[in-house]
Amino acid sequence: MNRNIIASIAIVTLLIAGCASAGKPGEKPLAGSAAAPETFILKKDTLAGTLQLPGELIAFQQVDIYAKVSSFVKELRADLGTEVKEGQLLVILEAPEITSQLLAAESRLRSQEALYAASKANYERLLETSRTPGTVSKNELDQAEARKNSDLAQLEAAKAIYKEVNTMKGYLEIRAPFSGIISARNVNPGAFVGPAGKGSELPLFTLQEQKKLRLTVAIPEAYTGSLHTGDEVRFSVRSLPGEEFSARVSRMAGALDVRLRSEKIEMDVHNHDKKLLPGMVAEVKLAPGKNDSAFVVPKTAVVRSSEGVFMVKAADGIARRVEVRTGREQNNRTEVFGSLKVGETFISKAGEELRDGSVLPAGTK
Repeated sequence: MNRNIIASIAIVTLLIAGCASAGKPGEKPLAGSAAAPETFILKKDTLAGTLQLPGELIAFQQVDIYAKVSSFVKELRADLGTEVKEGQLLVILEAPEITSQLLAAESRLRSQEALYAASKANYERLLETSRTPGTVSKNELDQAEARKNSDLAQLEAAKAIYKEVNTMKGYLEIRAPFSGIISARNVNPGAFVGPAGKGSELPLFTLQEQKKLRLTVAIPEAYTGSLHTGDEVRFSVRSLPGEEFSARVSRMAGALDVRLRSEKIEMDVHNHDKKLLPGMVAEVKLAPGKNDSAFVVPKTAVVRSSEGVFMVKAADGIARRVEVRTGREQNNRTEVFGSLKVGETFISKAGEELRDGSVLPAGTK
């Protein structure tokens, strides 16, 4: 009997001890038991390879052609897709009121020419006669000279009006300002047209130079110092898979877009075979030169959160967040830029849980 009681007491004691050692479910280990995070020493390096960016092909020159004066379309000499030469006649317009104005201006011009010729002849006769003393008074001679000068001014005004109306009549024939292709036509014969907003909401034609295109790309701020005029770039378009084209940097903006923090560059693309079309999106491959100011770190060392992009520095056992900007990425490594120094120690696998000023586990170096 006593042996059974003693055995029962022993079993209960063991069960209580086991429950106490198991602890509560989900209980976190002590901070001192956490393993020290891996670290690395910051150093400069260069990523090989190319930088891929989206670009756009646009016409080297493009213009929307409107009518200069309010008129009607009399005849179209070009249509959608027509290839035209510089100075080629595109459309003939008609405006009867301009023809009437031209006839009136010409009539006035002829009238003023006759009046000036008469007053000039009268003045010259009086001037010749006045050389004989007492034949012509000085007042009469002055009046004749004033009439001649007045008729001359009226003649010059008539010439200016005639020239202006004649120029307006010249606007009834619209010619191509440069060689290219008509990429849009928005009128038909008989349509009323005029300057933008005064009869024409759309242009008569859109003319594009397509034998030469512009390839425009926005270069991130981090790479603006490694590209120069004359550098070669490669690009491809979706409509021609497997085919690659080349061009050279022709123009650089020399300033950053304040919204995108990037510099716009342009490449001239020769397109005599017309394989490429304005408006195409291109995949541009750039090969920036070596950037000695870049640091290359593991991608896991960079934390992207709602608080920003940063890395965690280990400084005397204390975690310090350092804001950075990233560049190219390759093989799980990335370029970073910021207030960084060679030889500083950073956490290889950082996370948002590492707050600024947190004490790092013992053994972190």
